[in-house]
Amino acid sequence: MNTILLQVNNRPALNLLYEMQALDLVKVLKEYPRPEAKTKLSDRFRGVFSIEAGKSFKAHTQLMREEWDSI
Repeated sequence: MNTILLQVNNRPALNLLYEMQALDLVKVLKEYPRPEAKTKLSDRFRGVFSIEAGKSFKAHTQLMREEWDSI
């Protein structure tokens, strides 16, 4: 028997593999979790800070960038 690594692109294909396993045609050795979709930082941290804290942070960041640009 040969062992190969497959990438399953959708749920119906995965179901087909499990049906093939039930017929003793293939054996699923290990199922890897689906990688999570990458989220933008702005989406990830939305709502974490208050509006005031966000404005203060933005002003501080701009000030720091201006200081670095002047060096």
